[in-house]
Amino acid sequence: MSQPASPRNNLIGIAFMLGAMASLPFIDVFAKLLGAGGIPIVQIAFARMAFGALTTLPFALRAGPVRSLWPQQFWVHALRAALLSGATFLFFSSLKTLPIADALAIFFVQPIIVTALGALILREAVDARRWGAVGLGFVGILVILRPCMVAISAGSLLALGAGVALALYFLLSRWVAGGASAIAVTFQTNMIAAVALACLMPWVWMPPTPNQWAMLAALGAIASFGHFLILRAYDHAEASLLAPLAYSEMIMATVLGWLVFGDFPDGYTFAGVGILLAAALVLAWPASARARI
Repeated sequence: MSQPASPRNNLIGIAFMLGAMASLPFIDVFAKLLGAGGIPIVQIAFARMAFGALTTLPFALRAGPVRSLWPQQFWVHALRAALLSGATFLFFSSLKTLPIADALAIFFVQPIIVTALGALILREAVDARRWGAVGLGFVGILVILRPCMVAISAGSLLALGAGVALALYFLLSRWVAGGASAIAVTFQTNMIAAVALACLMPWVWMPPTPNQWAMLAALGAIASFGHFLILRAYDHAEASLLAPLAYSEMIMATVLGWLVFGDFPDGYTFAGVGILLAAALVLAWPASARARI
């Protein structure tokens, strides 16, 4: 159960969220290195889900009985797993041609899509100010993509598709919220996705080297660790206070992209991310104004 909002709780929640955002870009680094090393993207996505299931299993067992590991609404959770797998595959594919920070900047369209589709599909209340923030967010994406100045690359479209898929995943997660514990649902999603992707492995499997095995295992472990930190953050602070902090992931992504691959975002990407951050702050403003840090 979430703790009441307080200055101390907010600071703890912010610390957990910033820790998660600092760790998650390492997944992208490993995925990009593995893709460049010849490991098929489907195999990388499978490893992310399989090792994610293995690392969350002990915590899921600790949180509830064994029977809680099986989802009550199987086909709904299967659809969630398909959307998460699709988002993972599309984003990892985009990394083959895009710098990590650029792909992540486009991927950040998903909070804007969640707000828009939350109003249209889930009938959530969205006032004119929030619709304006949605429009501002799409302007930010256009600044990053620059469709009138350069041809939109396949990598950009893949990153955009990943953002849309993850937005749909979040919407479906909202719809089924209130059932099993968060860690059990995380395990269920990873398990279903891993089993489904395992069916493709006989046709795509590329034997990894010892170093590649280590990176494949790290994908799932870091993903589980990052999502655990996010869950802990939401135990202490309101979602709308924490949501804009997701954009801090760009800092670590930019640093790692520069150090490992020599990539650095251009001015348009930074400008677009700034517009997206402004849109996120507008969306979060009512709650963050109440939550005094």
